[in-house]
Amino acid sequence: MGDAAVQGARILIVDDEPANVRLLERLLELGGYSHLKSTTDPQRVLPLFKEFAPDLVLLDLLMPRPDGFEILEQLKALIPDETYLPVLVLTADITPESKRRALAAGAKDFLIKPFDATEVLLRIGNLLETRRLHQALREQNERLEVTVRERTQQLLQAEKLATLGELIAGIAHELNNPLSAMVGHAQLLRMGQQDPAVLAR
Repeated sequence: MGDAAVQGARILIVDDEPANVRLLERLLELGGYSHLKSTTDPQRVLPLFKEFAPDLVLLDLLMPRPDGFEILEQLKALIPDETYLPVLVLTADITPESKRRALAAGAKDFLIKPFDATEVLLRIGNLLETRRLHQALREQNERLEVTVRERTQQLLQAEKLATLGELIAGIAHELNNPLSAMVGHAQLLRMGQQDPAVLAR
């Protein structure tokens, strides 16, 4: 991931232990991330999420109400289906059931505390790069949809012009048939006429 993408990424840190929050903030700052918001109060997550519009959420599971699972469910309701917004769960809960529940609830990755700093930064970088690629793909799809709409309009316009041309050709044909007969009869009459006064007309 490029330096500009790293510097511009907004990361929301949610952990009820202030020491864990400080550790993650320092680690992320060393990794080049400067747009950080954090909270130790699970009740503040949704207002912060709406206000900050993060590109990534780092979330603890074992917190007082709402816990991480409930927060994942709440976030799922706020994130549109077509949007890839990664949540990386960082928890001391090592049970396979917790991992399954977190991933089923919408987490994109899962790490157990204590974690390796290098691994956390690599996973964060991978998740943010995946988000960037999803956004680029969505923008490309939107541009393609606009192009398809424009080309469809051009095609419809061309079909209308072709239909109009066929209609005009049909009308001309209908007019030319009787007109040809009339011109032919006039020429025959003229050829059969000997009077110079009539021919002059």
